[in-house]
Amino acid sequence: MITTITFVAAFVAIVLIAFVYFRLKPSKAPTVPGLQPVDSKKKGNLPDIKAAGSLHEFLVKLHKQYGPIASFWFGPTFTVSVASPDLLQDLKRTFDRPLELFRLFEPLFGPDSIQYCNGTEGKTRRKTTDPAFSHDMLRHFCENFNKLGEEAVSKLASLPQDEHIPICQNTLTLTIKGLSQTSFGAYFKSDDMCHKFQHNYELCWHEMERRVDGDIPEGNSERQKRFIESLETIKGMVKNVVRLRRESPPQPHERAFIDILIDHTDIYPEKTLLDDAVTYMIGGFHTSGHLLAWTLYFLAKHKDEQEKVFQEVISVVGRDGLIGPEDFGEFVYIRQVVNESLRLSVLAPWGARVQEIDVHLGGYIIPKGTPVITALGVVLQDETIWPLPNKFDPERFSEENVRQRHQFAFQPFGLPGRICPGYRFAFYELTVFLAILIRNFKWSLVEGQPEVERVHGFVTAPKEEIWALIEKRE
Repeated sequence: MITTITFVAAFVAIVLIAFVYFRLKPSKAPTVPGLQPVDSKKKGNLPDIKAAGSLHEFLVKLHKQYGPIASFWFGPTFTVSVASPDLLQDLKRTFDRPLELFRLFEPLFGPDSIQYCNGTEGKTRRKTTDPAFSHDMLRHFCENFNKLGEEAVSKLASLPQDEHIPICQNTLTLTIKGLSQTSFGAYFKSDDMCHKFQHNYELCWHEMERRVDGDIPEGNSERQKRFIESLETIKGMVKNVVRLRRESPPQPHERAFIDILIDHTDIYPEKTLLDDAVTYMIGGFHTSGHLLAWTLYFLAKHKDEQEKVFQEVISVVGRDGLIGPEDFGEFVYIRQVVNESLRLSVLAPWGARVQEIDVHLGGYIIPKGTPVITALGVVLQDETIWPLPNKFDPERFSEENVRQRHQFAFQPFGLPGRICPGYRFAFYELTVFLAILIRNFKWSLVEGQPEVERVHGFVTAPKEEIWALIEKRE
């Protein structure tokens, strides 16, 4: 009898425990709101991205519909995108990148590029090369930047009055020289060599961004053949840089980024060296060249702000003084102008991270291995953070306004965990070039040209060339 009662009691207890467990057990973590694949997981939402015009424009629409965290399918891959300072901050220590989102650039950068290197190896390679772009190294670059800036001024001053100046062509040529002569040696001293590299790079880059938007060429098409030909030209030029550097090793005070790659054969065998050299070469001038173009464009449209830049340059270094490392802290307004140009142009619209464990993000559990896009461009245009976001207003970056804003509202070079290695280089270079160009000329836009449209690829560039007029300052 006692045994029976004990059995029944135990049974009832088990039933009650089971009832309570299943009744009160937390339900499955909610799914991140977002889009379902268009027709199959193979295509995912790539047709939606193509229809939007670019991944950035797609993300703008996605977050407007679903909020600061949203999901979609990048081809067959379930992908999450975040677009708020708080969510970006949660990812600040994440180093790894979801390689599948960047594979379409692999033909250009090469499979051994740092772009496709995660984990310990990726961190080791960054630790090895980052010192080449440190504050201490950049101090030595100022003399070269001054020289190149004055050379550009001499060439512009020699042009006939009222000559239409192609801004992008000039800024890309200038930044190719700036990067190559400080980090790759003297191979690109001539304009012809720079233009050759620039022409082939533009063909390759345009092709890469078409592929990101889902426009993949046929294997034997003329388009693919042109791409391969231009790519081989670029790689051939970089190989020549390496060969010449090996044949004539620099003096200790002349060592540069390329010498680090050459010296560390344990980390950089020949194929890896070439891939990283191409990656840093293109990445180094592509971003800064377009940023300088956007900054000149905005200043040409806004004469009062251009005059403020001129007055600051005169007050810091005078009409003829060289710009040295000690002057950078004094260029407060130039820094504000460059930052506002970064924001308004949406220069780098997005990045991405991935983690090897499940993570909590925005109230959701993101499964390990899920790509998380950092929609930097969406944040930079968020009108709740930036009132009148389409207005050019360098005062947004005054010391007082910066203090009042979330730190992660402005991350134009990516998140701290894997920030662009050349972000300091870009600011040093642009400050010198911009100061010299504004000190010598008044810039205005050629009347009658169409409104400049942005093409939001991996880097945002003008759809067409921007044409300007210059007037020599007395």
